Amino acid sequence: MKRILFFSLIFSILVTGYAQNLKKGAITPNILKKLKQGYAETKYHKAVEHAVQHNKINKLAYTGKNDNIDDYFKYKVKTKGITNQKQSGRCWMFASLNTIRPIIINKLNLPSFEFSTNYLYFYDLLEKSNLFLEGIIQTGKAKYDDRTVEWLFNNPVGDGGVWNLFVNLVKKYGVVPKDIMPETEQSENTRQLASVLRTKLREYGYTLKEEALKGASYNELEKEKVNMLKDIYKILVIALGEPPTEFTWRYKDADGNISEWGKYTPKSFYDKYIGLNLDDYVLIMDDPSREYYKVYEIKFDRNLYEGINWWFINLPTKDFKNAALESIKNNEAMYFSCDVGKELSRDKGILAMGNYDYASLFDTKFTMDKRARILTHQSGSTHGMALVGVDTDDKGNITKWLLENSWGRNSGHNGYLIMTDEWFDNYMFRIVINKKYLSPKILKLLDQKRTKLPPWDPMFEYDN
Repeated sequence: MKRILFFSLIFSILVTGYAQNLKKGAITPNILKKLKQGYAETKYHKAVEHAVQHNKINKLAYTGKNDNIDDYFKYKVKTKGITNQKQSGRCWMFASLNTIRPIIINKLNLPSFEFSTNYLYFYDLLEKSNLFLEGIIQTGKAKYDDRTVEWLFNNPVGDGGVWNLFVNLVKKYGVVPKDIMPETEQSENTRQLASVLRTKLREYGYTLKEEALKGASYNELEKEKVNMLKDIYKILVIALGEPPTEFTWRYKDADGNISEWGKYTPKSFYDKYIGLNLDDYVLIMDDPSREYYKVYEIKFDRNLYEGINWWFINLPTKDFKNAALESIKNNEAMYFSCDVGKELSRDKGILAMGNYDYASLFDTKFTMDKRARILTHQSGSTHGMALVGVDTDDKGNITKWLLENSWGRNSGHNGYLIMTDEWFDNYMFRIVINKKYLSPKILKLLDQKRTKLPPWDPMFEYDN
């Protein structure tokens, strides 16, 4: 008994000494004791423990309160077919192409149609590689710990993007039908190709940086860069195929009529069958963590060295919803991006507030609004889709929206996602609208000088 008391005393002294040596702010034994006391294990809590420890959280938290949302939409863009980005981060490219796809489908009365995403993907990776290497050259003798140099080496190339990257590519390279340059294993499963490219580009970036630090001239570095890009081009051709400069194409319409063969370049194909002036479109964001009614531009947020950076007008959703409604009424789809993983019922294909009740499951509260979620990195744009439908009540108030996704027809609601208007307000981030639908008040904002943001700004995060 004495031995037990002795060891208990020694243990108490050691614990007390340990606690005294802890820095302020650490979890001390006393704090830990309070934490344990704070959890009153009732029969309810014990039942929840058993449930959570042996089941998926989302399954237990799912409420089903939005399962009765119907799939009827008063206004819907006329389009056909669902695309599939497979295991790639090219959602922004699919979303952009899906906004213009209805034009050629309706113009030619096609049963379905899909553009070659692989074609644009090839040039996106080539141009991003050039942008990275040129960035290393332009930073010249800046050392490796320079903020811009660090950012460049952290982000040499990747799948992600947003609308302005699509604009840059189409203006320079045009578009082609999918059957002219179909997908490959590497375009549909991009992780390994991206890894190879990043490894090679960092190697080349290191070479250019070392030569610049030793005093190599700009012309010498540019010559070296072109030789490096030859290697990048070779890797891309091996993985994705070589893009066509000319091609012949014909089509069979929905009535079974077969067209004559036509000869095109990628740019002439775009001009003939799409013909949109992409400069007429404006990217709008709703970011309450920044000042509204201002125009922002993010440096280095592009794929072409000579292309436009990502720029946007920051507006609350209430200011542009009617413009989006009018666009859909006029059969014009829009690029749209959001934080798609939040409150998503994958089985039902429904994005709605209250799909999951984590608060009740864990007996706590979740109180952050959109601004707080952005500032704490809890929320941000993660996925791009085409906005193709909208529904209103008898008074004309918007109730829900329809998104054409690129996860295949077996995903969500037959390939689509239904989004409530409340969810739109909370998790929508980007939308691209033709200027003709915007009010004079919004258009006037385009005259102001853009506020420049650094490439490491949180809003740089691309859609994948």
